[in-house]
Amino acid sequence: MEETRPPPMPESSSAEYLIIASSLKPVSFSRIMADALREAYETLAVSHRMIDLRRHTLPLCDGEAAYEHPQVATLTEIIEAARVIVIATPVYNFDANAAVKNLIELTGGAWENKVVGFLCAAGGVSSYMSIMALANSLMLDFRCLIVPRFVYAHSEDFDDERRPGSSLAERIRQLADTTLTIRNAV
Repeated sequence: MEETRPPPMPESSSAEYLIIASSLKPVSFSRIMADALREAYETLAVSHRMIDLRRHTLPLCDGEAAYEHPQVATLTEIIEAARVIVIATPVYNFDANAAVKNLIELTGGAWENKVVGFLCAAGGVSSYMSIMALANSLMLDFRCLIVPRFVYAHSEDFDDERRPGSSLAERIRQLADTTLTIRNAV
């Protein structure tokens, strides 16, 4: 199956709902899930955008000069404008990938008081709870409201053409609905 990419959007455009596709692989299950969430938001007529971290060359967070990088400023502005953020991440070594953790370190304060959800793709069923370290950090460091319904998937949740199976597609739609419900409640 050919890789799916989000439609290009001007970097200055803002949207209330933001999907961050953090995998750096050319073809990724977490990005496929991000695309499915994007389609769910389109169906619900929700103002949204998607950031694909492959398209942004970010420095490693060094606690100093990295914050001045132009890509960091652009992404900080986009994150600040969002009210709801859903992170689509692969799970490596029982944790979210380093690219999304680096993004969070670089854009820190922009995450304050956001509603945050997760789409997680892993190699197997064993690391279901692995996203909790990142969720706890966002909750405690930036007072994010973590969506308790997150989507965890592995290769068996996708069909032979790498599309979400019916159960996974339904869970992604439920996440979309849940983010709307929570956003409307806060």
